Amino acid sequence: MPSTDLIETDICVIGAGSGGLSVAAAAAAFGVPTVLIERDKMGGDCLNVGCVPSKALIAAARTAHEMRHGASRFGIANVEPDIDFAAVMAHVKGVIASIAPHDGIPRYTAMGVNVIEGAGRFVDNETVEAAGKRIRARRFVIATGSRPAVPPIPGLDGVPYLTNETLFDLTERPDHLLVLGGGPIGIEMAQAFHRLGAKVTVFEAQKAMGRSDSEMRELALASLRAEGIDIREGAMVSFVSGEAGAITVTTGEGDEAQSVTGTHLLVATGRKLNTDSLDLEAGNVAFDRRTGIDVDGGLRSKTNKRVYAVGDVSGGPAFTHTAGYQAGLIMRPLLFRLPARMNADIQPAVTYCDPPLAQIGMTEEDARQKHGKIDIRRFPLAENDRARAERKTEGHVKLVIAGGKIVGVHIFGDAADEMIGFWCLAIQKGMKPSDVTGYVPPYPTRGEIGKRAATDYYSAMARDPRIRKLIAFLRRFG
Repeated sequence: MPSTDLIETDICVIGAGSGGLSVAAAAAAFGVPTVLIERDKMGGDCLNVGCVPSKALIAAARTAHEMRHGASRFGIANVEPDIDFAAVMAHVKGVIASIAPHDGIPRYTAMGVNVIEGAGRFVDNETVEAAGKRIRARRFVIATGSRPAVPPIPGLDGVPYLTNETLFDLTERPDHLLVLGGGPIGIEMAQAFHRLGAKVTVFEAQKAMGRSDSEMRELALASLRAEGIDIREGAMVSFVSGEAGAITVTTGEGDEAQSVTGTHLLVATGRKLNTDSLDLEAGNVAFDRRTGIDVDGGLRSKTNKRVYAVGDVSGGPAFTHTAGYQAGLIMRPLLFRLPARMNADIQPAVTYCDPPLAQIGMTEEDARQKHGKIDIRRFPLAENDRARAERKTEGHVKLVIAGGKIVGVHIFGDAADEMIGFWCLAIQKGMKPSDVTGYVPPYPTRGEIGKRAATDYYSAMARDPRIRKLIAFLRRFG
């Protein structure tokens, strides 16, 4: 075995995605010796092949859609956009490049972080090896994220297919994009490519956008289908065949089998955790290949107390903002020896279709199952002055209230992804509708919509005969 250099440090972070970078930056800011190991690109999946490029593509697609359909609402002629697909994808790459220095090695090296480029693996319960070096640390933070999961569909391995890791390398627009998976990635990319001029067919074995509140999910899917996107639910793919430029997806079997042929195939059927190369067994880190590293409520390994996990590998919600939240959480024990506990109930989720679908807290279905008696309050965008002024009135805000507290908020409509931010705080602080009715949003903004929904919670008081009699009585006294 070749000789290796030994590095002794306080904290060793494996994975330079959102969670890992946040831990490394915070530790270095407090002067704590920190090693950061990354085998691929700094910034991880989100910057390079996930959140950032997808939102850049969605922005371009939204512009094309507004040119076709949105201008006439304001007395301006609609036009068919002249789409240079290669230029659109260059825009996507440009956005990534503009952000990359913020996550780059020079910046972290300047902070004092020892960045090692290579794959990390455990040698024992206190040592990791990477790029010919051995790192012995007081604490390890595993933040290696996940990658696309490719299902074992017969024939799939014999045809060219795309995942989110290769989709943004396209320079020619697909004529007909077939999408396997109706989750957030599949839905977002289906709409974006459709708006950029491709025909799109989505195949979802169960329910598309299945983790969303059922009422709001149906609103979003109806909007997407109205645009012309073919979304097939309950469509179990039985076989894939063909070659580049002519790929056929077959659903069902026998007399019920149906086939659709397209030019490109995107596999967006879920994620697989990046734990394979870590040799976690050598580090005495218990894990499950499907659910992640076995951690306690403070994200600490149950079997190796030197190890913490953040992001996808922790087994919690697989969101970039969750990884960032977890990174901040574990700094309490890492730096200050204070207790910390993960709260999965305060993690928002957004599907960035247009209009977007955003949620925080419990769905109506979950709330009924847990609390029994609940109250649902809605307020439509169509009755909001700002939405009317901008002619974007589709959708509504939905509050789920149990025991006098707001336990869930769901928004489908323009700017839902921005509006949900206020409600994240409301859920985290256990606010009541009365707390929301007391705040003053600027006029005219969409922020008023949620307040109107909360105010509606008390509208029953105006119809209560006892309250009416009390008011009538008080009127006698001037």
